[in-house]
Amino acid sequence: MSQPTQSNDADPSGGFLAEIKDAVTTRAALLVLGVLALQLAFITSYIGAFHHPVPSEIPIAVAAPVARVAEESAQQLAALPGKPLDPRAVEDEATARAQVGNRDVDGALILDPAARADRLLVAGGAGASLAQAIEAVVGKVEQSRGRAVVVTDVAPSAAGDARGLSSFYLVIGWCVGGYLCAAILAISAGARPANAARAVVRLGALLVYALAAGLLGAVIAGPVLDALPGSLMALWGLGALVVFAVGAITLAFQGLAGVVGIGLAILLVVVLGNPSAGGAYPYPLLPPFWSSIGPALPPGAGTYAARSIAYFKGNGAGGPMLVLAGWAVLGSLLTLFCAMSRKGRPGAAVGSGLPDDAGDAEAADVR
Repeated sequence: MSQPTQSNDADPSGGFLAEIKDAVTTRAALLVLGVLALQLAFITSYIGAFHHPVPSEIPIAVAAPVARVAEESAQQLAALPGKPLDPRAVEDEATARAQVGNRDVDGALILDPAARADRLLVAGGAGASLAQAIEAVVGKVEQSRGRAVVVTDVAPSAAGDARGLSSFYLVIGWCVGGYLCAAILAISAGARPANAARAVVRLGALLVYALAAGLLGAVIAGPVLDALPGSLMALWGLGALVVFAVGAITLAFQGLAGVVGIGLAILLVVVLGNPSAGGAYPYPLLPPFWSSIGPALPPGAGTYAARSIAYFKGNGAGGPMLVLAGWAVLGSLLTLFCAMSRKGRPGAAVGSGLPDDAGDAEAADVR
């Protein structure tokens, strides 16, 4: 008589908690906590930067037929509580207009003692909120003097550029493309390139993508949507530089920290860069921390340069372009350095479920 066979399958008797322990690794838990921290930093940065915009030392030129009148008015404006303005007396209206056009100042007050009203020159293309802040501060001062003020926008934003935000959104789109392209390279072929040649290939692929993304973004913002005026070629060059700079620094972060590098790139570009970019609120309206870091980060440098190209004939774009070039060079050099220091040991592809040093183990098995 045959005996009943006993099943060889192991009985999972560990219970639900054991299943959780088996399914959720320490590395996965740490990554989720990192995402939570990034999310909270995102909320804090945007609300912290935008919840209470206050004008602070907005550069403004003051001109009058008599130099003494301009100097006295500039001194009065400089003494306003909270220092909302940073006034400077200039020779005449032509000089004031030139300084606005060169982005040396954000507005100009043209005094006319012989009339009952003075004129205020603003530049809406530099940001509608900034122009409105200047109007509000100067208008209040003029009213206290018993005088009226006539506002003239000498660099108005285009009809399709609501509140002058198109430059900001265009640059943010370019930044997103830069770090997503770098992240996709990590997903497809390992977070860390195996050697310098692989790193050069990645940087080359990123450059091709940057040229295409820069051109297409400039065409959409310019001829297609008619949102931004200015030189299409200049916007193309700016776009390619923004995309490559952000992508290169993302590749560098990945070379330094593996998959965590993508989070570091988001921290730099999105959490720190976007609120401080001067988009919705230009630098003089942001809190001190954000206004100080904005010009040094890719979103801020790109936004300022895009507005300069669109509305100021490129005046003031040189410094921001150098900032972007610096990020591009730094990211490229760090990417190459990290690749050469690994000596042929590729990192695991993002999403493979393997730790970043899996390439080291595979290389050891081959040896």
